[in-house]
Amino acid sequence: MFDGLDPVVLARAQFAFTVSFHIIFPAFTIGLASYLAVLEALWLWTGRDVFINLFNYWLKIFAVVFGMGVVSGIVMSYEFGTNWSVFSDKIGPAIGPLLAYEVLTAFFLEAGFLGVMLFGLQRVGHRLHFMATFMVAAGTLVSAFWILSANSWMQTPTGYALNADGQFIAADWLKLIFNPSFPYRLAHMVLAAYLTTALAVGAVGAWHLLRDQHQPGARVMFSMAMWMAALVAPIQILAGDQHGLNTLEHQPPKVMAMEGHFRSHPDGAPLILFGWPDQNAATVKYAIQVPKLSSLILKHSLDAPLAGLDTVPRENWPPVPIVFWSFRVMVGLGFLIAALGLFSLWARWRGTLYQSRPLLLFALAMGPAGFVAVLAGWVTTEVGRQPFTVYGLLRTSDSVSPLAAPAVASSLIAFVIVYFTIFAAGIVYILRLMAAPPHPGEPGPRHDAPMRAAGITPGPAAPAGGRAP
Repeated sequence: MFDGLDPVVLARAQFAFTVSFHIIFPAFTIGLASYLAVLEALWLWTGRDVFINLFNYWLKIFAVVFGMGVVSGIVMSYEFGTNWSVFSDKIGPAIGPLLAYEVLTAFFLEAGFLGVMLFGLQRVGHRLHFMATFMVAAGTLVSAFWILSANSWMQTPTGYALNADGQFIAADWLKLIFNPSFPYRLAHMVLAAYLTTALAVGAVGAWHLLRDQHQPGARVMFSMAMWMAALVAPIQILAGDQHGLNTLEHQPPKVMAMEGHFRSHPDGAPLILFGWPDQNAATVKYAIQVPKLSSLILKHSLDAPLAGLDTVPRENWPPVPIVFWSFRVMVGLGFLIAALGLFSLWARWRGTLYQSRPLLLFALAMGPAGFVAVLAGWVTTEVGRQPFTVYGLLRTSDSVSPLAAPAVASSLIAFVIVYFTIFAAGIVYILRLMAAPPHPGEPGPRHDAPMRAAGITPGPAAPAGGRAP
């Protein structure tokens, strides 16, 4: 049934499917963990109950999202062995230790303090509990550090050598970890995670404000989210611009695909706003473009020459239509987020932040935008690296396991069925939590919640320990 399909395409599709589900959860937990730390710090500083109510409200959502992120991430570890065994063998000595460091630092940090964060507010001192929350937030950032270092090395490999077996080994660990694209990718991803969380929090706040403009928890969360959008979105645009310039230096074919530049422009390249890239004909049909603006953005000169894909062998071209459109989705959403931030500043100045129905509806509509932008950015980065797994050094076709198409296709179908069933149920549960407004005296997560969800009434709990002020 599947014998005519390409196992390489199927293996890529399977990894793309699983990582697309996975990446949205870490993007949310990175920002949400830091948001929880800020809420608890504000509660300890001001003593206002609204902050601890919001902390408990979002803590329950964080617990579900964190669990879904861990489960979806474990699957990809097995895929490296089943579908990408050659890739794992070749690059394991180089970036395998980076993934191990992520486990030994970030995962242990999160696992060590997560239980205290979730269930310890009434059992340990408030300052100790805040330290646990802070450590979980720090763990998410440390995790991003190591994962993005490994991914960035695949984009811009440095500090390596090849041994007698053709494996990549570390020749200089500092150069390998802090490879040329890593600082830009780390900043871009962390800012994206914060904006993703801000948009989700803002959408929930807007949802409840549309029903009750005087709901205190909704007002606080909406105000904080709009401050984040207003302040961080412009920074993210600048960070994205610097990341793009770094990509132009180290991966020019990716930028050529992003810009739709099939041919070189010796006297200034246009910025193609929209069009239909035809890779076979090597042209962008129906292009709407601004003359020389691409040269101004990328080279800071209207007449600066820009090379096109006609300077690159065709077998090294990335899939241009995918990269072209995913990049535009990411950039377009970035400017919409910045527009939301500016709109909120105007409404705040007018004193209508919580009453402006257009703003609240705009914020509600933008709730999923951060997740979509993260996915679009990931597609731009990873598809733009093709046809290589390690850019310029190891081709994707040479990285796949020697599997037949039916084996990969059957597991892909199984993943699609299981993921849409399990994760759809989890997302529905998260949306139900968000649909309920935060209340005074909002309870935190219960350690016996799984038992109660299964219809089991637990016995009386042991007395909780004393609390420090």
